[in-house]
This record gives sequence, C-alpha cells and structure tokens, in this order.
Amino acid sequence: MLSVEETIGVTEAARIPQQRGEQLLDSAVRYAEERHWDVFPGTWLEAVEGRELCSCEDPACPAPGAHPARPDWASQATGSAVGARRLWGRHPRASILLPTGRTFDALDVPESAGFLALARMERMDLTLGPVTCTPDRRMLFFVLPGAAPKVADLIRKLGWSPAGIDLVAKGEGQYVAAPPTRIGGQGAVQWANRPTAANRWLPDVEELISPLAYACGREAAAARGRQ
Repeated sequence: MLSVEETIGVTEAARIPQQRGEQLLDSAVRYAEERHWDVFPGTWLEAVEGRELCSCEDPACPAPGAHPARPDWASQATGSAVGARRLWGRHPRASILLPTGRTFDALDVPESAGFLALARMERMDLTLGPVTCTPDRRMLFFVLPGAAPKVADLIRKLGWSPAGIDLVAKGEGQYVAAPPTRIGGQGAVQWANRPTAANRWLPDVEELISPLAYACGREAAAARGRQ
C-alpha cells in the first residue's frame, strides 16, 4: 500500500490533461486481461470552439466524457481482452468505465476523508485493494462485491448516521470511471493505490468501513463547524 506521502502527489498528477487513444485501449485491455474486470466504453471529450464538450452533445452534461454512451451499457460490458480491443478499436477516445456489483463494489468518499482513512489504514496494517482519485476530489476504494447493501447498517453499527456522512457505495447497476479517463476540463482519474498482484484479492467492506466512516464523520463535523 502507498504511504500517505506517496499518495499526496496523485492529486497533482490528476490534473495532467492527457487522454491518448492508445493509452485508453491498452488500459482497457489490461483491466480485462490482468484483473478480469468487465469494461465498457463510455462517452469522450470533443474539442468544440476552444472548449471540451461531451460527445453526448448535452451542454449541461454532469460528467462530460465519462458516462455511458448507450442505455444498454450493462450488456455491452466485456471481461474479454479481445472484446475490449474491438470496442476501443471502434471508439479509441472513449472513456473506460467499469461496472460495479460484478467483480467489485466501490466505497466513494471525499478525497480529504480518503487520505485521512489511508493514513489510519496504514497504521492498522490493513491490506487495501485498488483505490482511485477522481478530478472532482473523490476517492473510491474497491472492495468485494455485495458491499453496497451492507453499508448503511455497518455505518449505523459504528454509531454514525448514514445520511450524516458522505460515504456511499456503488454496487449492482452502477459504474466507476477508470484511469486514464478524463472528466470534463477537470483532469484525469488516477490510481491512489494501483492494481497489483498483491491486491488481487479484494478486502471485504467490513475491513475498511471503520476507518472510512471515522474519516467521513470527522469531515462532516468539520463542515458543520464552519457553518
């Protein structure tokens, strides 16, 4: 697992505005081939009159360049490297989206809470799965599938209100954007903890929920104090 000092640089790297088609295709193939993750291509960014707009052509798109391009995306997702190469061969600039609820779920927290939780996890000697940082300052911790339905009850058991802290789980029927996908003009999704052979076996949600809930609770308390 990366130390906090090593992960802090991720937010700076996330601002690098690069999204070459070859990188996207190679990354999508690698996720399918090496991690056995399902992948599917999403929208992409188009340069229009000096601005970057989503290929969906909605000027008010909430996630420009990083959402499904078609309603049947769940059936389009493939865990085959050959299938991934074919899909990105057709759309080389397409974002890389990973459906949750299949080989993993994701715990989504504010970036500041995520870094605090990473420090606590390091002291607790917890084994982490992959973790992403998004350019809108969120962190997503990959855990075993089936986590999403458990999260609210686990938070309550720890003494927190699920509605009172900013910790949500992405599970069946949802998706996350994978590096090096770019989102709008904000920057690229980056790994805070990269997929490696050492973290092929993902942690259960019960292993990570305590430090994550604690960090999100502190974040919520600090926000109330600033009001």
